Amino acid sequence: MAPQRSDDEEWSDLHGGVQPSPVVRGWLRMIRVLASGPIIRIPPDALSVAGVLALAAAWGAVAGPGWPALVVPLVLLAGVLDGLDGAVALRTGRARPLGAVVDSVADRVGDVLLGAVLVAIGAPLGWALAAVALVFLLEYVRARAQAVGMPGVGAVTVAERPTRLIVVAMAAGGAAASPAGLPLLGWGWGVTFAVTWTAVGVVGTGQLLLGVRRSTPKDFPRPQ
Repeated sequence: MAPQRSDDEEWSDLHGGVQPSPVVRGWLRMIRVLASGPIIRIPPDALSVAGVLALAAAWGAVAGPGWPALVVPLVLLAGVLDGLDGAVALRTGRARPLGAVVDSVADRVGDVLLGAVLVAIGAPLGWALAAVALVFLLEYVRARAQAVGMPGVGAVTVAERPTRLIVVAMAAGGAAASPAGLPLLGWGWGVTFAVTWTAVGVVGTGQLLLGVRRSTPKDFPRPQ
């Protein structure tokens, strides 16, 4: 019987052979522990949907009663659920193509909601749209490259989903702690982190395009 693969090995395979950092290793351990508890009985697709609902609640918290502090735990919850859906699917043998589609669609809906949270905090609509558009471009390029068999395009860029969650959580935390915005720049928290997200998106898309450009014909799988 083949030895059980570690979380680090599975993550590396899914990300083009990149070795996880100590932070990522810690995250994988936490997800593994959570996926071993009662939550393993929840269907993975339900976890994906729950993550979207958490972000919808985050938007409602700041757009309605104006509670940016509540956004922070809701965004963190969405990040945990985003990791758990895949972990539970693999651990229970329920991973399937439809589940991958559900997860991908849930992620994109979640990205739109993250942009909406920034707008509710005070980000200009144009900056939020630019940030979200770059996410869609990055993920489209990744999906097309993977579809034609290029390896390595799953490698981590600076613009991955955890970064986007952190950016929005920081914007909400800043708005809760100091509603007037950044005293040095004179910018509101929404615009500051919408610009940050956009800049990170430009760099991340460039990293991914460079990886695709460096792929050569020998990298493609040979026909059987």
